[in-house]
Amino acid sequence: MINKNRDSKFVIYQVLYIFVITVLALKGADLDLRRVALEEETVDKKVRDSLVTLIDSLYALGLKFDIKIDQNLPVENEELKKKLASLNEKLQQVQTKLQELPPPKEEEEPVVEEQTLMPMPISNKQTFIQYTWNVASNTGSVPVEIYDPRDRSKPIIVIPAGQERKFDLTDQSEVIVKFGSQEDRIKVVPNKPPEIKIEKVTTKMNARDIYVQELQRITVFKVTVIDNRPDQLKITWNGPISVSGPVKDSNGNLIYNVSLKIASTLSAFDDWLDKNGNLRESDGRYKVNFFFTAVDDRTKDRVQVGDSFFFTDFSK
Repeated sequence: MINKNRDSKFVIYQVLYIFVITVLALKGADLDLRRVALEEETVDKKVRDSLVTLIDSLYALGLKFDIKIDQNLPVENEELKKKLASLNEKLQQVQTKLQELPPPKEEEEPVVEEQTLMPMPISNKQTFIQYTWNVASNTGSVPVEIYDPRDRSKPIIVIPAGQERKFDLTDQSEVIVKFGSQEDRIKVVPNKPPEIKIEKVTTKMNARDIYVQELQRITVFKVTVIDNRPDQLKITWNGPISVSGPVKDSNGNLIYNVSLKIASTLSAFDDWLDKNGNLRESDGRYKVNFFFTAVDDRTKDRVQVGDSFFFTDFSK
């Protein structure tokens, strides 16, 4: 008996579900079932009659199909509605004003003027030397500043346009030459040690008999001191010699003329022999040495070169 009641209820609910779906399809959201049954224009008469019979049978079983509205639903917020309407109106006004504004101007990119590069105002053939004075000529139209790359806070020298300046360098390997907004670099070469050359300029010492008196009257050796900055050299010599000079040749080198200086008289020569008899060579000639020394006051480079005089007697 219980199973039959459950089966009948299941059938009733299934029929009810089909009925509600049918009503929604035919009438939309209006769920007044009595009106549906009485509205002849809505559905076919046969369908209506069958639905009425079905509804009556369901009502006879005690089922109700009244749809009631929940009275606890919140009341529409009229104040919020007004505010939204006001905001919408203001938004429309703003959009209208934006449409009236002129279109933004396109920003023009600044025109970059091409900078004309100036030629190097100091010759690229210019050579700078460490530990000495240097000279630079500014052939440009703007001042030239020369900097030590290790210290850009202060220039070594500023050379006005069209002028020449002398300045000192120490151990820089290069310098920065700044002119206008441009700059370049020039190498600084090491200050080479001085060079000393000794050249024999007479044939008197090639003879079998060589006399002191003759070697004291003529120039026997020419000594040449070669250096980029000979004026900062200290030249000294030692030995029994007489030296004249220096004079500068066409290359700026220092030239010294050297003669022998042992004795002005025969007796003085004899005295010299008594003291220096050990200087006699196996071939019977006497040999005396002399030396030239050059010291660079800035770099402290020191060079010494020597040569020898040969003679057999004081005079003929």
